[in-house]
Amino acid sequence: MAYLLQQLANTVPIASLYAALAFGYAIAFAVTRRADITYGAIFVFAGHLHLLGAHFGWESLRLVLPAAISLGAILALGGGLMTGAIVSRYVLLRLVRASANALIVATLGILLVLMEGARLASGSRELWLSPFLNQPVSLSLGQGGGVTLTVIQLANAAIMLAAVALGHLILSRHRAGRIWRAVADDPFAAELLGVNSHRVFVLAYSAAAFYASLSGVLATSYYGTMDFGAGLLFGLKVVLIAAAGGHSHPLRSALGAAVVGLGETLWSGYGPILWRDFAVVSTLVFVLVLSRRKRVLP
Repeated sequence: MAYLLQQLANTVPIASLYAALAFGYAIAFAVTRRADITYGAIFVFAGHLHLLGAHFGWESLRLVLPAAISLGAILALGGGLMTGAIVSRYVLLRLVRASANALIVATLGILLVLMEGARLASGSRELWLSPFLNQPVSLSLGQGGGVTLTVIQLANAAIMLAAVALGHLILSRHRAGRIWRAVADDPFAAELLGVNSHRVFVLAYSAAAFYASLSGVLATSYYGTMDFGAGLLFGLKVVLIAAAGGHSHPLRSALGAAVVGLGETLWSGYGPILWRDFAVVSTLVFVLVLSRRKRVLP
């Protein structure tokens, strides 16, 4: 019983990460209507910027660790947001209504540029952050045992869940959310009502890029590094994870992604770890195919 409770507690960080990533991806997908692996690349790229900024602050500016990490986080959030705005304005907006195949090729090219740029900027070295906020926090549950998480796990989960809650509040209650939904449903009709659908497209993708960048900063702070080749893996994985709850509904997508995080954690605790990604991805592909089939059938 104690082992199961610990596995459920271990679900909190990864489920929060997947929920935040899926929420942001759904915001972008609502206006692009295309599978986009660039989103995962921005997540990884922001993680690399976080590492580079923190390393520069520590080694060159001689900052204390909190200041160096803060510098890296600011650089990552700004760089990821700017990347999302540039990609959406000058690439995706021009291709999204032209050709789905051209858009896929373009996103793959953007992914390669971001990943190679991060690798060259770091000199092909794998950078690491010094561990911080790794003090254990234990919760006793009586005779059933207890669970233990670290401060950074709890802090990351709280920040990501707060970001999802705030985003949902804006989309459901604020005028900006209504405009976003109008453009997502019918951009031409929104234009007839005086809405600049191109601007909304760029702003929506930039908001999604912010979620990817925030998740990249928090994930890198927790794991301590970010792999150079993770862009394609996370790009494909986020596309499938977001499909678990529905691409066009950010909150549902986030909830579905959290369920995927739960399944992935339980598989790691009870199943062969070697087959974890295969089992998770296969299940997601099956769910995606089944959901598309239900939409096609009358």
